[in-house]
Amino acid sequence: MNLEFKRELPNARVVKEMYPLSDKGAEQKAANDKAIQSVILGQSDKFILVIGPCSADREDSVLEYIGRLRTVQDKVADKIVIIPRIYTNKPRTTGMGYKGMLHQPDPEAAPDMLKGIIAIRRLHLKALEDTGFSCADEMLYPENHSFLSDVLSYVAVGARSVENQTHRLTASGLDIPAGMKNPTGGMLSVMMNAITAAQQSHTFVYAGWEVKSKGNPLAHAILRGYSHKSGRNAPNYHYEDLKFVHELYTESGLKNPAVIVDTNHSNSDKKFDEQPRIAKEILHSMRLSEDIRGMVKGLMIESYLVDGAQSPGGNCYGQSITDPCLGWEKTEQMIYDIAELL
Repeated sequence: MNLEFKRELPNARVVKEMYPLSDKGAEQKAANDKAIQSVILGQSDKFILVIGPCSADREDSVLEYIGRLRTVQDKVADKIVIIPRIYTNKPRTTGMGYKGMLHQPDPEAAPDMLKGIIAIRRLHLKALEDTGFSCADEMLYPENHSFLSDVLSYVAVGARSVENQTHRLTASGLDIPAGMKNPTGGMLSVMMNAITAAQQSHTFVYAGWEVKSKGNPLAHAILRGYSHKSGRNAPNYHYEDLKFVHELYTESGLKNPAVIVDTNHSNSDKKFDEQPRIAKEILHSMRLSEDIRGMVKGLMIESYLVDGAQSPGGNCYGQSITDPCLGWEKTEQMIYDIAELL
């Protein structure tokens, strides 16, 4: 192998002992888990918003953003369950560019995985302890989930990972909702197969152990749009798309049919400011069809303090350094509009 083994890293148990979750934080996460899972299971008619920056690039601005979400959550608590996005690792199409806080806790410095592991745990802990939110992260590296397993309330398996066996099997061993995105090419059968795998029991190797999962009945679909072979983006959030996914769920016999619709990525053609319009169209489709209303459990929204995006090293506090995001004022209004329309 052409690997340079730079240093041995501490395992998840050691890191959790170094940065432990308090009893109060554990109780709050349990309450959050119950509220979120009741939506996925169809026991609550509240609406989930998985919302936040494309990538968590710095602790201070992310925590300020989540603190603002706390105020909004308290105002819409009768209708909406907010799950902040703290995405600490970033998949890259070509493998190049900023890969997230796990790799680079300082976006302008060289990668440092030890500092990164500590930084992402501290950020998720602070979010939970300071705001009461246990958040969402992308499960880009399945074995790394164990560093955050006691603080997360939601994980997403991304469009580039959803066909991967390790991701599917690890998702089957989680006790929180795992959203399986449709792949970048748009094949919904791939997404449905991933959900099927995640809802089953498996024996596999994880973190040096032979393990057996129980299956995750909370595994569900995330629709994020797709790309044609020509490279052009296409949406899959329209009424007809949602009816078709409902048909796929009906035919599959899967437990707890549920969809979260991503309002950005290919669904918006990466035009971040289209997200409020897309959200309203999805809500309209829910009003037109009881099947859609029962299946669509929420939205995934990319949002931060400042509209748009900048290059890593930019000096605009609270603006994304990866995909463009909706700014705070528009985000706040979007949440209130959604609550009004539900």
